Amino acid sequence: MFENLTGRLSGVIKTLKGEARLSESNIQQALREIRLALLEADVALPVVKEFIAHVKEKAIGHEVMNSLTPGQALVGVVHQELISIMGGEKEDLNLSITPPAVILMAGLQGAGKTTSSGKLAKWLMDQKKKKVLLVSCDIYRPAAIHQLELLAQQTGADFFPVRDGQKPGEIGTAALDYARKHHHDVLIVDTAGRLGIDEAMMKEISELENLLKPIETLFVVDAMQGQDAVNTAKAFSEALPLTGVVLTKLDGDSRGGAALSVKHVTGKPIKFTGVAEKLTGLEAFYPDRMASRILGMGDVLGLIEEAQRSTDEHEAKKLMKKVKSGKGFDLNDFKSQFQQMNKMGGMSAMLDKLPSQLSQVVQNVNIDEKVINRSEAIINSMTEQERTKPDILKASRKRRIAAGAGVTVQEVNRLLSQFDQAKKMMKMMNKGGMAKMMRGLKGMFPRLR
Repeated sequence: MFENLTGRLSGVIKTLKGEARLSESNIQQALREIRLALLEADVALPVVKEFIAHVKEKAIGHEVMNSLTPGQALVGVVHQELISIMGGEKEDLNLSITPPAVILMAGLQGAGKTTSSGKLAKWLMDQKKKKVLLVSCDIYRPAAIHQLELLAQQTGADFFPVRDGQKPGEIGTAALDYARKHHHDVLIVDTAGRLGIDEAMMKEISELENLLKPIETLFVVDAMQGQDAVNTAKAFSEALPLTGVVLTKLDGDSRGGAALSVKHVTGKPIKFTGVAEKLTGLEAFYPDRMASRILGMGDVLGLIEEAQRSTDEHEAKKLMKKVKSGKGFDLNDFKSQFQQMNKMGGMSAMLDKLPSQLSQVVQNVNIDEKVINRSEAIINSMTEQERTKPDILKASRKRRIAAGAGVTVQEVNRLLSQFDQAKKMMKMMNKGGMAKMMRGLKGMFPRLR
């Protein structure tokens, strides 16, 4: 996400090297490049024009402090404008109402409404400790109701069943009554979508909104649609009293234009982003953190928070004790690190949040998450003794393990080599060498190129 935009903006900064201050002459070319970079990222033209005007106004004549270069000073201005255009400050869900708080999910078919409903239920349960009821008012799409029911089972949320022949309005009011009687904190209502905006869909969802009086009406939009996503968001905002946006598929091959345009076009804040297919792949949206990622500064704070959410505290303390002592780190611990990585969305998701200076250590790496899954399968094929004492793994044992995992003996040898690299990384971490650790990561997965 934003890779091309980040690269172009980084190039702009380099053009200002050697200048003493930001002036109209030296910033004109930089602004032209920024404009092109934003347009290539599919940012809406009115947004680009306003953004460039604000940056020019604030940057020209901007005094450069002794500790800053003109490029760094421009980064500061662009960073603030990116934050502003994406909403300024993070806006939370408004649940300040007598329960149940109703959240209505709106959007076109295929945008990810149903999946986002399930993810939001899990987020509310995990982060806010809420009792959640899910209901589907999509009586048109085949298996839509069953899909939401499965998501409810996977998240542990309650699900309101739908009878044949019920209309969306009947389903919604019955679910709301059930939620009141069974003391649910939140009712999430998934609605029907279409392949395009039409009068029947808008009328139906407007009637649902009037019946249920939701505290939050969230528009779910696919970031992969680029400019089309922004146009769709505008149409929905004119028909419904939207309170926020859920931007899905930000982990895909999106250019980022929707993230930079949707707040400006609709006037409604982005409240969540979908960043992975897993049910944990929903993140609260922070404009300042997203601006930092766009400018190659990374989102280390977000990475730390994700690690804290997905880490077993007891297991983390055990591992830290081993790291400090330099003893006892075995293949069971190695496997747990693979599992931890998967919980955080995989290695690619982790690298996406690192500052560009660190991620460059593993640049040109084409990450194949299947390699990690195969490594876990190899460890699963070992006995407990082999995991704790890998030195006993000789040729016959390796052949047995390879057959059990469905891989070659060479891949077993490769895993053991990676394990040795990991032990070295543990020693580097103990000595505080973050850059050394990242270089070790590249050596640990030599096939990820």
